Formats: sequence, structure tokens, C-alpha cells
Amino acid sequence: MRRTIVFSHANSFPASTYRLLFEGWRAAGYEVHAIDKLGHDPRYPVTMNWPHLVAQLKDHIEREVGHPAYLVGHSLGGFLSMMVASSHPHLAQGVVVLDSPVLYGWKNAGVALAKRMGRMDKVMTPARIAAERTHHWPNPQALHAHFQAKPKFAAFHPDVLADYLQHGTIPLPDGQARRLSFERDIEAHIYNTMPHGLVQAFRRHPHRCPVAFIGGTHSRETRRVGIEGIRRIVGQRLSWIEGTHLYPFEHPEATVAEVLKWIAQFRTDPTPAPATAR
Repeated sequence: MRRTIVFSHANSFPASTYRLLFEGWRAAGYEVHAIDKLGHDPRYPVTMNWPHLVAQLKDHIEREVGHPAYLVGHSLGGFLSMMVASSHPHLAQGVVVLDSPVLYGWKNAGVALAKRMGRMDKVMTPARIAAERTHHWPNPQALHAHFQAKPKFAAFHPDVLADYLQHGTIPLPDGQARRLSFERDIEAHIYNTMPHGLVQAFRRHPHRCPVAFIGGTHSRETRRVGIEGIRRIVGQRLSWIEGTHLYPFEHPEATVAEVLKWIAQFRTDPTPAPATAR
């Protein structure tokens, strides 16, 4: 099998922000492919449960890669990687999920109810934050000061922060001002349309490849959702990296190494863990 990684980014962070990860995997002998901004192609709009985002990733693998690959995804990208592996198993040799906790039990039921009632904007705090976040700066100095003052971004590896400031924003016609390249309305809509019932979906359409989960030791997102749902998909293939939900930006070298460790295990033991649901 060819050594290929198809990476999918977290919501609001273009794939180009992950340059250090891609360089590390390429240095280890892997081809790396990625869609830079999911949800921004009008042919693949963001809708409830993300079917078009799944199709966007599936079509990208078929057109740009042309053979089964290891699917690696952070947060949003981890969910999409699992969904592609489940619905299009011929495209996935294995999946490594970076801190994408799967809803399960009463929390899954709560999201399902909120979606039926059209109240996702009331339960998804990140969506409200995304819709109101600052997205325009008068010059590069103001841009850097804005993000450097935020503890979440100040914890990033310096090169990752530089990549985000360069690729996560775009220049405006005056040559000085910049704005976010990832549209904040799309970011919010991705949160508000997130899928539920992934464990049940995996039971109906079992993946035929191994899946591993790498969590952040201080991830509020994983702590809030819990790991029972993801355990029902990955079994014992679970490990941890020091850091928050954004640990790939905080500790890129450790992330590169841990992903490669799981892929190496997949190559020797490709048996999938059974997805179960009560």
C-alpha cells in the first residue's frame, strides 16, 4: 500500500496552518494531501449533519489521491474522516482522530432534540462565539497583537502562530488591513449543523479499517463530551498528548510522532475495533 495521509482541519483553521505537521509526515516518507478550507466551496455547502462536507472529502480523495489513504483529522476533520471511512470504506486504510470526541448517551440525545427544535444556536457556545468574533484588523501589527494577547493562541508553537497569521487571514485591497480567510458565518454554521448518532451510524455501516483517537490531556471539549462514545468506535486504540483541544498547534512535533506511531500499528494490525451501541 502507498504511504499517503489525507488530512482534514479543525473548524476555522485552514489546513495551511498545519504546515509543521505536514513537513514532519513528509520527512517520514508520506505524501500529504489536504483541502485548505472545508465548507467554502459552493458545490459542497454546509448543511445539517454535513453530508456535503463528507462528499467534499470523498471526492478530494478520489480525484486528487486516487487510492486508499490514511485519514487524519483534527476536531471537525476527525469527524469527517470517520464518516468517510464508514460510508466509503474503500478509501480508508486507517483513521487517526485528533481530539474529536463523539457524542453519546444523553448528550447525543440533547443535541438531537436541539436540532429538531431549531435551537442549536442556544446549545453550541462555539457557534455564538464564531458568529461574533473579531474578523478584521487595520494592519499586521494589530493582527499580531490581537492573537498574541489571547492565551489560546499564545500557547501555539511560534511557527504555527506565524502560519495562522499568514494563512488564516487574507490581505485587503489597501495592502495593510487583513481579515479572516475562514468565513465566520461558515464556521458558526458548521457548529450548528454538527452530526449526532455517529456511534449508531458506525454500527449500521461498520468501518473496515482501524481507527485511533489521540486526545488532549487538558481538552475541555473532550472533558465536556466524554470518551465513552469514541471508545465504542476505537476500542483500545486511544492515546494522549499533553495540551488542550488545540494540541496539534501547541505541540506539533509530538503530534507528528503520535500519528506516525498509530499508522505504524495499523500497518501491522489492520483489524478494526467493533463499533457498538446500546
